[in-house]
Amino acid sequence: MDRPLLPPDDIKPVARRFDVLGAPARLRLLSALHATGEQTVGELVEATGIRQSNVSKHLSLMAEEGLLARRRDGVHVYYALDDPTLGALCMLVSRRLREEDGR
Repeated sequence: MDRPLLPPDDIKPVARRFDVLGAPARLRLLSALHATGEQTVGELVEATGIRQSNVSKHLSLMAEEGLLARRRDGVHVYYALDDPTLGALCMLVSRRLREEDGR
């Protein structure tokens, strides 16, 4: 096979995406959004136990990266998954790790 895993122009953006996904707190937030759909910062604080300042920081970064959509309704900002590949990617990696662990 004489084909690279990634086209050279995609390497930096893919590395950036994996870097953003590499924080456990961000994965917890994505998991909560995947489970219940659109949520406010306060709802995500309650669902994950992560401090509000950290939740806001992580959500902003993920929204800027194109992983999340956000909409404002009055004083509330709602976040939702905006990348259809996230669920499949996380499940694929999780399944592989469980297989390696023999679970």
